[in-house]
Amino acid sequence: MAHIEVENLRRTFQIAVRNPGLSGAIRGVFRRQSEEKVALDCISFQVEKGELCGFIGPNGAGKSTTIKILSGILVPTSGRCEVAGLTPWKHRIKHVQHIGAVFGQRTQLWWDLPVTDSFDLLRDIYSVPQEVYKQRRDNLIDILDLTSFLATPVRQLSLGQRMRCDIAAALLHGPSLLFLDEPTIGLDAVSKLAVRSFVRQINQDLGVTVILTTHDMDDIEALCRRILVVSDGRILVDGSFEDLRRRASAGRRLTIDMVKAATLDLNGLPGVQITTTNAGRCVLSFDPIVITPAELIREVTARVEVADLFVENAPIEEIIANLYAGGSQ
Repeated sequence: MAHIEVENLRRTFQIAVRNPGLSGAIRGVFRRQSEEKVALDCISFQVEKGELCGFIGPNGAGKSTTIKILSGILVPTSGRCEVAGLTPWKHRIKHVQHIGAVFGQRTQLWWDLPVTDSFDLLRDIYSVPQEVYKQRRDNLIDILDLTSFLATPVRQLSLGQRMRCDIAAALLHGPSLLFLDEPTIGLDAVSKLAVRSFVRQINQDLGVTVILTTHDMDDIEALCRRILVVSDGRILVDGSFEDLRRRASAGRRLTIDMVKAATLDLNGLPGVQITTTNAGRCVLSFDPIVITPAELIREVTARVEVADLFVENAPIEEIIANLYAGGSQ
């Protein structure tokens, strides 16, 4: 049985509509108008226990609505959703005992209390046995390196310190499912690497199922084996990074550093075009089905004097942007 099962999930909202100007404001007082907004359009997917799944899409795509339904905050308009055999909004108290959530721009810690006091309060809220709590808390403190600021009020923590504390807080009651919404937003490079390393560790070592929503494609590429791309309330892609690349773009890139700045003649090279050229560097995009990397390199080195070159896939940000553009048409 899958950890998360979603079938034909649909959620609509009624949004107030008002004509512009004073006349529109007056008319709106006596006769309110609204229109239906479809946030989720009959999406279906499953997530197996222990998966680390990226859930990505542009603003307004339906990501937050899906997470709120999965966590029991929202009730869908129609469709079926089960998490570990429970319907989140029907069995909310029992359900929240098995999930954790971290939102990058919010905190579940008490602002004026020291971190350790917030942890103790969460233990009481979730009724975690003292011995279990102490062992789990000490383990999280050690792994996330929280010792030096446990006595510091939350409001005095840096963003990176608070984020690590929030992740620890979300795991104190031992959830089997963790929702991470923009967990590295605003963090410096060192803090990002620390958070990524910890998320990978709890997923692999503890078997915690993780749903990661973020706009940071580096987080997705570093952590997720599976990606769900959503746009306009519909799932565009459900698969691996390779599935994503095959769906969005078959093209690859060849970057050439020439010994001397020159104009590269592409005559007779099918499926190849110049993307950028600047001060002796030329970037070509090509279809490897039409012309292989080896063939293209051989042709290029025969036409210009090359100092260096390398082949790469299109950047993941570009692939995702192409998917969004295609999904909105």
